[in-house]
Amino acid sequence: MPLTMLDPQTALIVVDLQQGHVGATPDFDAVVDRSRALAAAFRVHMLPVVLVTVDGIAPGRTERPSPFRAGVPADYAELLDALDAQPGDIRIVKRSAGAFATTDLGRQLKDLGVTQVVLTGVATAGGVEATARQAYEAGFNVTLALDAMTDPRAEAHAYSIANVFPRLGETGATRDILALLERRD
Repeated sequence: MPLTMLDPQTALIVVDLQQGHVGATPDFDAVVDRSRALAAAFRVHMLPVVLVTVDGIAPGRTERPSPFRAGVPADYAELLDALDAQPGDIRIVKRSAGAFATTDLGRQLKDLGVTQVVLTGVATAGGVEATARQAYEAGFNVTLALDAMTDPRAEAHAYSIANVFPRLGETGATRDILALLERRD
């Protein structure tokens, strides 16, 4: 479904663009650039910007070990300077794939009257998809900036875009979202 609109209270959620993921994919820098452009535009329009990092894992046994069990570099969870974080941004540190399950993000957004979220980040089929699913299940309208997300597994990225995201919300390019923001004035 093509993008139709942005609700008056829409928040941008940037997922896991942090030091530990730098270079995870060939298009990582382009994803950071597009996410930064969206964040700047949301700030100009006085809309919330949520910057999410992952620093830990959810409890429980899994068949594939997490890098957090073996330890990670000290700067792994540091937000990228390129995102130009501002004092008014909402900072979330999650310990699960999605940004809602182990945080108070849902409450913070509801308290601000947010009804829609736009998602960017890494990994498409990991943190971005999990956050999109949780946002949808929490009653938010979901928009996915497809050219502002990436995944080290190309097949997983393609599957999420073709099969999962159309069931969770609307999809489009960064330029489409920026155009909708500009039409708000």
